[in-house]
Amino acid sequence: MAATSPVTIGRDEEIGQLDSALDAARRRSGRALFLLGEAGIGKSRLVGECAYRAYGLGMPVLRGRAGSTGLVVPFRPLVEALSSHFRAAGIPTDPELVPYHPALSRLVPEWRNGTASGWTETVVELAEALLRLLSLLGRETGCVLLLEDLHDCDTETLAVVEYLVDNLADLPVLLLGTLRPDPVTALDLARSAEQRRTAVVRELGALGDDEARALVAACLEAPPEQLPPVVLRRLVERAEGSPYLIEVLLADLLDTGRLRRTENGWEAADLPDGGLPSRVLRGWARRLDRLDEPVRDLLLTAATLGSQFSVPVLQTVTGMEDRALFTHLRSAVEMGVIAPDGAAPDRYTFRHTLTAEALISTVAPAERAALARRAATAVENSGVPLEEDRRQLLASLELAAGNRAGAAVRFAEAGRRMLGAGSHGSAVVLLERAHSLAADADRSAVAESLAVARAESGDLDGALALVGALPPVPARSQAAARRGDAHIKIAWVAVMAERAADTAGQIGAARELIGPSPSPARCASLAVVDGHLSLLPGEEGRGDRKAVERAALDAARTAEAEGLPVVACQAWQLLALLRREEGFDAADMCLERMLTLATEHGLPLWRVEALVRLGANGFMRTGDAARLRSAREAAAELGSLLLAQTVDALLAMNAVMCARWEEAAEVVERSVEVSARIGNLAAHRYLLLAGATTAVHRGRRREAERWLTAFRRAGGEQSPLVPLRLGFCGAIGALLEEDRDRARAELEAVLAWERAHPSYYYLSGRHGLRPLLRVLAGEAGRAEYEAVAAAPGAALAWNRQFLDLAEAVLLGREGEGAAAERRMAAFDIRSAVFPVARHLGLRLVADAALADGWGEPVSWLRGAEEFFYDAGVQPVAAACRAALRQAGVSVTQHRDGRDRIPSPLRTHGVTPREYEVFVLLAERPGNQQIARRLSISPRTVEKHLASLLSKTGRANRAALCEFAAECLVDHA
Repeated sequence: MAATSPVTIGRDEEIGQLDSALDAARRRSGRALFLLGEAGIGKSRLVGECAYRAYGLGMPVLRGRAGSTGLVVPFRPLVEALSSHFRAAGIPTDPELVPYHPALSRLVPEWRNGTASGWTETVVELAEALLRLLSLLGRETGCVLLLEDLHDCDTETLAVVEYLVDNLADLPVLLLGTLRPDPVTALDLARSAEQRRTAVVRELGALGDDEARALVAACLEAPPEQLPPVVLRRLVERAEGSPYLIEVLLADLLDTGRLRRTENGWEAADLPDGGLPSRVLRGWARRLDRLDEPVRDLLLTAATLGSQFSVPVLQTVTGMEDRALFTHLRSAVEMGVIAPDGAAPDRYTFRHTLTAEALISTVAPAERAALARRAATAVENSGVPLEEDRRQLLASLELAAGNRAGAAVRFAEAGRRMLGAGSHGSAVVLLERAHSLAADADRSAVAESLAVARAESGDLDGALALVGALPPVPARSQAAARRGDAHIKIAWVAVMAERAADTAGQIGAARELIGPSPSPARCASLAVVDGHLSLLPGEEGRGDRKAVERAALDAARTAEAEGLPVVACQAWQLLALLRREEGFDAADMCLERMLTLATEHGLPLWRVEALVRLGANGFMRTGDAARLRSAREAAAELGSLLLAQTVDALLAMNAVMCARWEEAAEVVERSVEVSARIGNLAAHRYLLLAGATTAVHRGRRREAERWLTAFRRAGGEQSPLVPLRLGFCGAIGALLEEDRDRARAELEAVLAWERAHPSYYYLSGRHGLRPLLRVLAGEAGRAEYEAVAAAPGAALAWNRQFLDLAEAVLLGREGEGAAAERRMAAFDIRSAVFPVARHLGLRLVADAALADGWGEPVSWLRGAEEFFYDAGVQPVAAACRAALRQAGVSVTQHRDGRDRIPSPLRTHGVTPREYEVFVLLAERPGNQQIARRLSISPRTVEKHLASLLSKTGRANRAALCEFAAECLVDHA
């Protein structure tokens, strides 16, 4: 007879905390709560209470549990949680989730497209996608994610949980997890989150004596005073406050008839003494003895498989037909020993983990080993293709049967499969298990695989320590070749992490093991790592650049011939970087080959990498982002948020170059926060810089400073983006404020930085804007121009337009007016896609054309004035008007500028010219600065200030400046 309380006893504070967390989630104030306690203390009962209350509030509930069978199945609790909800509610069809379908397809089978993608999304990408899904599910009423037994969880799930915990604050989600206080990764996660104040850890203690008595009374549906005192005393003493043990011991009393209901209430027979553990075991032994033999054997076999078990596997081991099997399972359910697993229709679970342990402990060790051996043989000889969970089950059964070496071999095989599938954390767990069990002859091979798994999971230091401690192997033997391969794989991880010394050490170790004549395949792999190492700062002297390029080309050809498409793609990618110095055509040829190989061999990650690099080169050369948009679509289809954000950053900068401001803002907004959240710092910095550059190119200095502050906080000043910040952002911004001295200073800073740090960013101004300004200032002549024009960076359309202008100025000075005008015609075509640069360039060269008598400077100035006036960039518009007046040309006054004036100022009679002064006051400049930027006299500035003070009613200039800053923020 089952003895279960219909109500939760002794957990009022915890239930109150759950109610508060549910209410917070409904108000979009997400919480994470962990329940910590020993087995049987009541964690699952509180999870059920939380689910019940959430259902009552109309909140979606997703519930999953980690398996305690020892199987390592990545993301199993999350798959179970989503399935538990979608099985009843259906799969969400919201369009906003479509970009996340590829990443979520590992958790939601219905979103798989039927073909393997060949790409394993990072855990961070999957976690962000899950966060978006939970946010959508909870949009109306909030939602609850319940994850039980995290102490048995795979590392990938724990990584997702950690990401969720750190990012729930403003989302309508409650995450409730349970775990035991065992010294495992899950406990570290919970304690760390508690210290960061992103989660609350609630430790569940034992029930007090009064609470224990109340629990017994609830189970028996009678007040405590009507129960035999001896029963209450014995249960309180022996259960030691464990709700589970109270119910188990009570059930034993009921089953044996030592506690029974009579007409006069509950009566107790003699209760013999005995220690608690053996007492519980004997209780379970007696319960098993009272069962029919087939049911008893079924439960013992099920317990051998773990606290959760699959019906198909149980049927394979027992050989029972469906009817008999389900009849016996029903009997066990009625006894309260097992229950159907609500999250998976073909699985059952023991009522508690301790139940399975107690059952299997009732038989002698030899019988337990025999049961495990019989189960392993049945599963292996079933003829059913072994899926991953069955393969690992076999390893666990081998271990239970006493075959440690056999179990080690199977765990190692499972770990290597996980490693190949990209589940690095789970691979580490399985390979560590194999390493501890392996026979001496197998241990080194397992350790090598474990070292690679640690490196690829992010623990490079652990990998280096492990591989460095391995016993030596004979050089140039099969064992040496195998270990050399491990060193090469670790070297690749090290070079991608820019750890030059560790990379060199691993390459040296590999060469020493493999010998002077490695196989062509290993030679190619070594050359690729060596080549990438030569590009790291401080490693330029490792080899002549041409020699590195020749080795990379040989590696690419060898890898293709040897059937190593990934190594070939790595080699062609390296060649594309090396050949940029020869020009973009040479680099693109390498990337096109990389794209072809990736497409032919079904390597979607490398295909998208090639598309991204080709797209970036294309938009820089021509301003056309069509191929880059194709790369964005491919990254989205692949489910790679990291790659998609990288492309978004490039697309945002392209939109800035082409003055598509709304598109730039939309792209930045789409990815800037998410890129920070998932730690994609390279893309995040680029997006922040794109936001700053958008503001700068629109003449919005205060907005630009906010973006640049965020850029600096994200480490932008220590990144390779410094030249772009100085040139593309800073120098252009200075010119839009008519400050050529500052612009030239920014460009000189670019040159100094790039001399110390070799850079592949060709939009910094070094190859276009700087030569133009030097030519205009008379500091550079034809020789310097031709040297810059011959560099690969000069091929970029953005740079070429400025070089066209520089050559036109030089030709005009040389008296070649017709040739100068032909060069301006080329500029006119090339600059059509870059409106800001086009009109800024016309404004810059107009003075030289007026002075040297060539071209149409008046037309250029008028066009630039109209463009910058409409764009709201008043300093350049005013400078154009001043230059026209100086040329003796009439200037059209803009009388329609009132629509740009905020309504409160317009109603006070502020004029467009006064508003131009008012806008600049937010920066608190002096009269001379205002006069210079608007190309008016200081006296005129004074008049406008006096008028503004009168019309706005401000007491003094400081108050007027403060008012200007407030108005600009509100108007923005």
